[in-house]
Amino acid sequence: MNKLIIILALLLSFGMQPLNAQQDSVKVSLLTCAPGTEIYALFGHTALRYEDPAHGQDIVFNYGIFDFNTPNFIFRFVKGETDYKLGVAPYESFEWQYAMRGSSVYQQTLNLTSAEKQKLWDLLEENYRPENRVYRYNFFYDNCTTRARDRFEECIDGKVTYPEGKKGLSFRDIVHQYTKGHEWDELGIDMCLGSEADVPIDARKQMFAPFYLLEAAKKATIMEGDSLRPLVLAEKKIVDVEPEEEETGFPLSPMACVVILMGVTCLIGWLQLRIKKVIWIWDILLFGAQGLAGCVIAFLVFFSIHPTVGSNWLIILFNPIPLIYLPIMVYRAIKGKKDLYHVINVVYLTLFIMIMPFVGQKFNATVLPLALCLLICSACHVLLYYRRNNK
Repeated sequence: MNKLIIILALLLSFGMQPLNAQQDSVKVSLLTCAPGTEIYALFGHTALRYEDPAHGQDIVFNYGIFDFNTPNFIFRFVKGETDYKLGVAPYESFEWQYAMRGSSVYQQTLNLTSAEKQKLWDLLEENYRPENRVYRYNFFYDNCTTRARDRFEECIDGKVTYPEGKKGLSFRDIVHQYTKGHEWDELGIDMCLGSEADVPIDARKQMFAPFYLLEAAKKATIMEGDSLRPLVLAEKKIVDVEPEEEETGFPLSPMACVVILMGVTCLIGWLQLRIKKVIWIWDILLFGAQGLAGCVIAFLVFFSIHPTVGSNWLIILFNPIPLIYLPIMVYRAIKGKKDLYHVINVVYLTLFIMIMPFVGQKFNATVLPLALCLLICSACHVLLYYRRNNK
Protein backbone atom coordinates (compact mmCIF):
# COMPACT_ATOMS: atom_id res chain seq x y z
CA MET A 1 0.00 0.00 0.00
CA ASN A 2 2.82 2.39 0.92
CA LYS A 3 4.56 1.60 -2.33
CA LEU A 4 1.36 2.38 -4.26
CA ILE A 5 1.03 5.77 -2.53
CA ILE A 6 4.66 6.60 -3.33
CA ILE A 7 4.18 5.64 -7.00
CA LEU A 8 1.01 7.76 -7.27
CA ALA A 9 2.78 10.72 -5.67
CA LEU A 10 5.65 10.42 -8.11
CA LEU A 11 3.27 10.23 -11.07
CA LEU A 12 1.41 13.30 -9.85
CA SER A 13 4.63 15.23 -9.38
CA PHE A 14 5.80 14.30 -12.87
CA GLY A 15 2.38 15.28 -14.21
CA MET A 16 2.63 18.71 -12.61
CA GLN A 17 6.00 19.53 -14.13
CA PRO A 18 4.77 20.23 -17.69
CA LEU A 19 2.15 22.66 -16.34
CA ASN A 20 4.72 24.60 -14.29
CA ALA A 21 7.13 24.50 -17.22
CA GLN A 22 4.44 25.98 -19.46
CA GLN A 23 3.85 28.83 -17.02
CA ASP A 24 7.55 29.53 -16.62
CA SER A 25 8.15 29.49 -20.38
CA VAL A 26 5.95 32.57 -20.93
CA LYS A 27 7.99 35.71 -21.53
CA VAL A 28 6.68 39.29 -21.51
CA SER A 29 8.90 42.03 -22.93
CA LEU A 30 8.89 45.75 -23.42
CA LEU A 31 9.79 46.66 -27.01
CA THR A 32 11.27 50.07 -27.78
CA CYS A 33 11.58 51.08 -31.43
CA ALA A 34 14.03 53.65 -32.76
CA PRO A 35 12.65 56.84 -34.35
CA GLY A 36 11.61 57.00 -37.99
CA THR A 37 11.66 59.94 -40.39
CA GLU A 38 7.93 60.76 -40.48
CA ILE A 39 6.77 63.38 -37.98
CA TYR A 40 4.57 60.86 -36.13
CA ALA A 41 7.56 58.49 -35.82
CA LEU A 42 10.23 60.99 -34.72
CA PHE A 43 9.99 59.99 -31.06
CA GLY A 44 10.13 56.22 -31.50
CA HIS A 45 7.55 53.72 -30.33
CA THR A 46 6.77 51.27 -27.52
CA ALA A 47 4.88 47.96 -27.53
CA LEU A 48 4.52 44.80 -25.43
CA ARG A 49 5.60 41.36 -26.67
CA TYR A 50 3.97 38.21 -25.27
CA GLU A 51 5.72 34.88 -25.97
CA ASP A 52 4.09 31.59 -24.99
CA PRO A 53 5.97 28.74 -26.71
CA ALA A 54 3.71 26.09 -25.16
CA HIS A 55 0.74 27.51 -27.08
CA GLY A 56 2.71 28.68 -30.12
CA GLN A 57 2.06 32.34 -29.39
CA ASP A 58 4.45 35.19 -30.16
CA ILE A 59 2.42 38.36 -30.50
CA VAL A 60 2.84 42.12 -30.03
CA PHE A 61 0.31 44.38 -28.33
CA ASN A 62 0.58 47.83 -29.88
CA TYR A 63 -1.27 50.87 -28.48
CA GLY A 64 -0.11 53.09 -31.34
CA ILE A 65 -2.59 52.22 -34.10
CA PHE A 66 -4.35 55.12 -35.86
CA ASP A 67 -5.94 55.70 -39.26
CA PHE A 68 -5.23 58.78 -41.41
CA ASN A 69 -8.43 57.99 -43.34
CA THR A 70 -10.64 58.53 -40.30
CA PRO A 71 -13.24 61.23 -41.15
CA ASN A 72 -12.02 64.73 -40.20
CA PHE A 73 -8.70 63.29 -38.98
CA ILE A 74 -6.72 66.56 -39.29
CA PHE A 75 -9.44 68.64 -37.59
CA ARG A 76 -9.82 66.12 -34.77
CA PHE A 77 -6.05 65.90 -34.34
CA VAL A 78 -5.68 69.69 -34.05
CA LYS A 79 -8.59 69.83 -31.61
CA GLY A 80 -7.09 67.04 -29.52
CA GLU A 81 -9.77 64.46 -30.20
CA THR A 82 -7.64 61.86 -31.95
CA ASP A 83 -8.55 58.26 -31.19
CA TYR A 84 -5.88 55.55 -31.17
CA LYS A 85 -6.48 51.87 -30.56
CA LEU A 86 -4.80 48.73 -29.34
CA GLY A 87 -3.70 46.44 -32.14
CA VAL A 88 -2.38 42.87 -32.00
CA ALA A 89 -0.01 41.41 -34.59
CA PRO A 90 2.36 38.44 -34.93
CA TYR A 91 5.87 39.35 -33.81
CA GLU A 92 7.30 38.44 -37.24
CA SER A 93 5.08 41.05 -38.88
CA PHE A 94 6.03 43.70 -36.30
CA GLU A 95 9.75 42.94 -36.72
CA TRP A 96 9.53 43.09 -40.51
CA GLN A 97 7.73 46.44 -40.41
CA TYR A 98 10.39 48.14 -38.32
CA ALA A 99 13.30 46.48 -40.10
CA MET A 100 11.95 47.74 -43.43
CA ARG A 101 11.56 51.24 -41.96
CA GLY A 102 15.17 51.24 -40.76
CA SER A 103 14.28 51.35 -37.07
CA SER A 104 16.13 49.12 -34.62
CA VAL A 105 14.11 47.46 -31.86
CA TYR A 106 15.27 46.90 -28.27
CA GLN A 107 13.73 44.22 -26.07
CA GLN A 108 13.62 44.29 -22.26
CA THR A 109 12.28 41.06 -20.77
CA LEU A 110 10.23 41.90 -17.69
CA ASN A 111 10.93 40.08 -14.45
CA LEU A 112 7.36 38.95 -13.75
CA THR A 113 6.06 36.00 -11.79
CA SER A 114 3.81 33.41 -13.44
CA ALA A 115 0.78 34.94 -11.72
CA GLU A 116 1.74 38.43 -12.92
CA LYS A 117 2.19 37.21 -16.49
CA GLN A 118 -1.26 35.63 -16.41
CA LYS A 119 -2.75 38.78 -14.94
CA LEU A 120 -1.14 40.88 -17.68
CA TRP A 121 -2.44 38.52 -20.35
CA ASP A 122 -5.96 38.80 -18.94
CA LEU A 123 -5.64 42.58 -18.81
CA LEU A 124 -4.41 42.87 -22.40
CA GLU A 125 -7.11 40.48 -23.57
CA GLU A 126 -9.69 42.68 -21.82
CA ASN A 127 -8.20 45.80 -23.43
CA TYR A 128 -8.38 44.22 -26.87
CA ARG A 129 -12.12 43.66 -26.77
CA PRO A 130 -13.83 45.80 -29.45
CA GLU A 131 -15.56 47.95 -26.87
CA ASN A 132 -12.26 48.66 -25.03
CA ARG A 133 -9.51 48.85 -27.63
CA VAL A 134 -10.10 52.48 -28.72
CA TYR A 135 -8.83 55.29 -26.46
CA ARG A 136 -8.47 59.06 -26.61
CA TYR A 137 -4.82 59.70 -27.45
CA ASN A 138 -2.84 62.37 -25.62
CA PHE A 139 0.73 62.94 -26.80
CA PHE A 140 2.22 63.78 -23.40
CA TYR A 141 0.00 61.97 -20.93
CA ASP A 142 -1.68 58.99 -22.59
CA ASN A 143 0.18 57.55 -25.55
CA CYS A 144 1.52 54.18 -26.75
CA THR A 145 4.40 54.34 -24.26
CA THR A 146 2.49 55.38 -21.14
CA ARG A 147 -0.21 52.78 -21.93
CA ALA A 148 2.34 49.95 -22.14
CA ARG A 149 3.96 51.08 -18.88
CA ASP A 150 0.63 51.40 -17.06
CA ARG A 151 -0.51 47.94 -18.18
CA PHE A 152 2.51 46.04 -16.86
CA GLU A 153 2.46 48.10 -13.66
CA GLU A 154 -1.18 47.13 -13.06
CA CYS A 155 -0.34 43.42 -13.10
CA ILE A 156 2.60 43.59 -10.67
CA ASP A 157 2.04 42.48 -7.07
CA GLY A 158 4.14 45.23 -5.55
CA LYS A 159 5.35 48.72 -6.32
CA VAL A 160 7.62 49.65 -9.21
CA THR A 161 10.26 52.21 -8.27
CA TYR A 162 12.08 54.08 -11.02
CA PRO A 163 15.34 56.05 -10.81
CA GLU A 164 15.20 59.83 -10.70
CA GLY A 165 14.78 61.47 -14.05
CA LYS A 166 16.99 64.14 -15.56
CA LYS A 167 16.76 67.38 -13.60
CA GLY A 168 15.16 70.46 -15.12
CA LEU A 169 13.84 68.84 -18.29
CA SER A 170 10.56 70.05 -19.77
CA PHE A 171 8.28 68.51 -22.39
CA ARG A 172 9.70 70.94 -24.97
CA ASP A 173 13.29 70.01 -24.07
CA ILE A 174 12.57 66.33 -24.73
CA VAL A 175 10.71 67.14 -27.94
CA HIS A 176 13.74 69.11 -29.17
CA GLN A 177 16.00 66.12 -28.53
CA TYR A 178 14.01 64.12 -31.06
CA THR A 179 13.34 66.89 -33.61
CA LYS A 180 17.04 67.68 -33.96
CA GLY A 181 17.76 67.75 -37.69
CA HIS A 182 14.06 68.18 -38.47
CA GLU A 183 13.88 71.96 -38.20
CA TRP A 184 10.57 72.47 -40.00
CA ASP A 185 8.87 69.85 -37.83
CA GLU A 186 10.40 71.48 -34.75
CA LEU A 187 9.13 74.90 -35.85
CA GLY A 188 5.59 73.59 -36.29
CA ILE A 189 5.59 71.91 -32.88
CA ASP A 190 7.13 74.96 -31.17
CA MET A 191 4.47 77.23 -32.64
CA CYS A 192 1.75 75.05 -31.10
CA LEU A 193 3.17 74.50 -27.61
CA GLY A 194 2.64 77.06 -24.86
CA SER A 195 4.47 77.97 -21.68
CA GLU A 196 3.18 74.86 -19.86
CA ALA A 197 5.48 72.80 -22.08
CA ASP A 198 8.46 74.62 -20.53
CA VAL A 199 7.74 73.69 -16.91
CA PRO A 200 10.24 71.10 -15.54
CA ILE A 201 8.65 67.64 -15.29
CA ASP A 202 9.37 64.65 -13.07
CA ALA A 203 10.73 61.25 -14.05
CA ARG A 204 7.30 59.71 -14.59
CA LYS A 205 6.16 62.42 -16.99
CA GLN A 206 9.45 62.14 -18.87
CA MET A 207 8.45 58.56 -19.71
CA PHE A 208 6.03 59.79 -22.38
CA ALA A 209 9.08 59.39 -24.65
CA PRO A 210 9.84 55.72 -25.45
CA PHE A 211 13.59 55.86 -24.82
CA TYR A 212 13.10 57.60 -21.49
CA LEU A 213 10.93 54.66 -20.41
CA LEU A 214 13.60 52.25 -21.71
CA GLU A 215 16.31 53.96 -19.63
CA ALA A 216 14.07 54.17 -16.55
CA ALA A 217 13.13 50.47 -16.81
CA LYS A 218 16.81 49.45 -16.84
CA LYS A 219 17.30 50.54 -13.22
CA ALA A 220 13.73 50.11 -11.97
CA THR A 221 12.96 47.71 -9.13
CA ILE A 222 9.85 45.94 -7.83
CA MET A 223 9.24 46.08 -4.07
CA GLU A 224 6.93 43.34 -2.79
CA GLY A 225 6.86 43.14 0.98
CA ASP A 226 10.46 42.76 2.08
CA SER A 227 11.68 41.38 -1.24
CA LEU A 228 13.25 43.43 -4.01
CA ARG A 229 13.72 42.36 -7.60
CA PRO A 230 14.78 44.20 -10.77
CA LEU A 231 12.01 45.08 -13.21
CA VAL A 232 14.06 43.98 -16.22
CA LEU A 233 15.38 40.42 -16.32
CA ALA A 234 17.33 40.69 -19.58
CA GLU A 235 17.67 43.04 -22.51
CA LYS A 236 18.94 42.83 -26.05
CA LYS A 237 18.69 44.42 -29.47
CA ILE A 238 16.39 42.18 -31.49
CA VAL A 239 16.27 44.25 -34.67
CA ASP A 240 19.59 45.78 -35.64
CA VAL A 241 19.34 47.89 -38.78
CA GLU A 242 20.73 51.13 -40.11
CA PRO A 243 18.29 54.08 -40.25
CA GLU A 244 16.96 54.69 -43.72
CA GLU A 245 18.29 57.72 -45.55
CA GLU A 246 16.08 60.74 -45.17
CA GLU A 247 14.44 62.13 -48.27
CA THR A 248 15.76 65.52 -49.29
CA GLY A 249 13.18 68.04 -48.13
CA PHE A 250 13.03 71.78 -48.51
CA PRO A 251 16.64 72.92 -48.96
CA LEU A 252 16.43 76.01 -46.74
CA SER A 253 16.05 76.00 -42.97
CA PRO A 254 13.30 78.05 -41.27
CA MET A 255 15.90 80.56 -40.03
CA ALA A 256 17.35 80.99 -43.53
CA CYS A 257 13.85 81.64 -44.89
CA VAL A 258 13.11 84.19 -42.15
CA VAL A 259 16.42 86.00 -42.79
CA ILE A 260 15.52 86.20 -46.49
CA LEU A 261 12.04 87.44 -45.52
CA MET A 262 13.57 90.16 -43.35
CA GLY A 263 15.86 91.21 -46.19
CA VAL A 264 12.93 91.43 -48.62
CA THR A 265 10.88 93.36 -46.04
CA CYS A 266 13.69 95.90 -45.58
CA LEU A 267 14.13 96.20 -49.35
CA ILE A 268 10.42 96.78 -49.95
CA GLY A 269 10.30 99.27 -47.06
CA TRP A 270 13.21 101.19 -48.58
CA LEU A 271 11.55 101.08 -52.00
CA GLN A 272 8.25 102.39 -50.60
CA LEU A 273 10.02 105.34 -48.96
CA ARG A 274 11.88 106.05 -52.19
CA ILE A 275 8.83 106.02 -54.48
CA LYS A 276 6.60 107.44 -51.71
CA LYS A 277 3.97 104.83 -52.36
CA VAL A 278 2.73 101.79 -50.43
CA ILE A 279 3.28 98.44 -52.13
CA TRP A 280 0.04 97.02 -50.80
CA ILE A 281 0.53 93.59 -52.37
CA TRP A 282 3.27 93.03 -49.78
CA ASP A 283 0.80 93.93 -47.01
CA ILE A 284 -1.57 91.25 -48.26
CA LEU A 285 1.17 88.62 -48.26
CA LEU A 286 2.80 89.54 -44.93
CA PHE A 287 -0.17 90.46 -42.76
CA GLY A 288 -2.36 87.85 -44.45
CA ALA A 289 0.14 85.12 -43.51
CA GLN A 290 0.29 86.52 -39.96
CA GLY A 291 -3.50 86.37 -39.68
CA LEU A 292 -3.75 82.84 -41.09
CA ALA A 293 -1.13 81.57 -38.66
CA GLY A 294 -3.04 83.43 -35.95
CA CYS A 295 -6.24 81.56 -36.81
CA VAL A 296 -4.50 78.23 -36.17
CA ILE A 297 -2.95 79.35 -32.88
CA ALA A 298 -6.18 80.97 -31.70
CA PHE A 299 -8.04 77.72 -32.40
CA LEU A 300 -5.46 75.77 -30.40
CA VAL A 301 -5.57 78.24 -27.49
CA PHE A 302 -9.35 78.57 -27.22
CA PHE A 303 -10.78 75.32 -28.57
CA SER A 304 -8.18 72.53 -28.54
CA ILE A 305 -8.08 70.14 -25.59
CA HIS A 306 -4.42 69.27 -26.22
CA PRO A 307 -2.36 69.82 -23.05
CA THR A 308 0.08 72.76 -22.96
CA VAL A 309 -1.34 74.59 -26.02
CA GLY A 310 -3.74 76.85 -24.12
CA SER A 311 -0.90 78.83 -22.52
CA ASN A 312 0.71 79.91 -25.79
CA TRP A 313 2.00 83.51 -25.59
CA LEU A 314 2.36 83.52 -29.38
CA ILE A 315 -1.32 84.45 -29.48
CA ILE A 316 -0.06 88.01 -28.94
CA LEU A 317 1.95 87.92 -32.16
CA PHE A 318 -0.18 85.55 -34.24
CA ASN A 319 -3.92 86.08 -34.02
CA PRO A 320 -6.75 86.61 -36.53
CA ILE A 321 -6.93 90.42 -36.12
CA PRO A 322 -4.58 91.28 -39.05
CA LEU A 323 -6.59 89.03 -41.37
CA ILE A 324 -9.88 90.64 -40.33
CA TYR A 325 -8.49 94.15 -40.69
CA LEU A 326 -6.59 93.45 -43.94
CA PRO A 327 -9.24 94.83 -46.40
CA ILE A 328 -9.34 98.14 -44.50
CA MET A 329 -5.53 98.21 -44.34
CA VAL A 330 -5.23 97.77 -48.11
CA TYR A 331 -7.97 100.33 -48.83
CA ARG A 332 -6.28 102.99 -46.68
CA ALA A 333 -2.89 102.17 -48.22
CA ILE A 334 -4.24 102.60 -51.76
CA LYS A 335 -5.93 105.91 -50.81
CA GLY A 336 -2.82 107.15 -49.00
CA LYS A 337 -4.75 107.68 -45.76
CA LYS A 338 -3.30 107.56 -42.29
CA ASP A 339 -3.77 104.15 -40.69
CA LEU A 340 -3.62 104.07 -36.90
CA TYR A 341 -3.32 100.28 -37.10
CA HIS A 342 0.35 100.60 -38.03
CA VAL A 343 1.06 103.11 -35.26
CA ILE A 344 -0.53 100.78 -32.72
CA ASN A 345 1.27 97.79 -34.29
CA VAL A 346 4.70 99.41 -33.88
CA VAL A 347 4.07 99.97 -30.17
CA TYR A 348 2.40 96.58 -29.76
CA LEU A 349 5.20 94.61 -31.43
CA THR A 350 7.90 96.55 -29.58
CA LEU A 351 6.26 95.61 -26.27
CA PHE A 352 5.97 91.96 -27.36
CA ILE A 353 9.68 91.82 -28.22
CA MET A 354 10.51 93.38 -24.85
CA ILE A 355 8.46 90.89 -22.80
CA MET A 356 9.58 87.77 -24.72
CA PRO A 357 12.39 86.86 -22.27
CA PHE A 358 10.11 87.19 -19.23
CA VAL A 359 6.94 85.19 -20.01
CA GLY A 360 8.36 81.76 -19.16
CA GLN A 361 8.01 80.35 -22.66
CA LYS A 362 10.85 79.25 -24.92
CA PHE A 363 10.13 80.65 -28.35
CA ASN A 364 11.47 79.19 -31.56
CA ALA A 365 14.50 81.11 -32.82
CA THR A 366 12.51 82.36 -35.83
CA VAL A 367 9.91 84.20 -33.74
CA LEU A 368 12.03 87.29 -33.04
CA PRO A 369 12.96 87.96 -36.71
CA LEU A 370 9.33 87.32 -37.72
CA ALA A 371 8.18 89.93 -35.20
CA LEU A 372 10.84 92.33 -36.51
CA CYS A 373 9.59 91.85 -40.09
CA LEU A 374 6.08 92.90 -39.05
CA LEU A 375 7.48 95.79 -37.02
CA ILE A 376 9.60 97.03 -39.94
CA CYS A 377 6.64 96.85 -42.30
CA SER A 378 4.37 98.87 -40.01
CA ALA A 379 7.15 101.37 -39.20
CA CYS A 380 7.64 101.98 -42.94
CA HIS A 381 3.91 102.75 -43.27
CA VAL A 382 4.13 105.30 -40.45
CA LEU A 383 7.30 106.93 -41.85
CA LEU A 384 5.85 107.08 -45.36
CA TYR A 385 2.68 108.82 -44.18
CA TYR A 386 4.61 111.49 -42.26
CA ARG A 387 6.98 112.05 -45.20
CA ARG A 388 4.03 112.61 -47.48
CA ASN A 389 2.40 115.08 -45.13
CA ASN A 390 5.49 116.95 -43.98
CA LYS A 391 7.03 118.07 -47.24
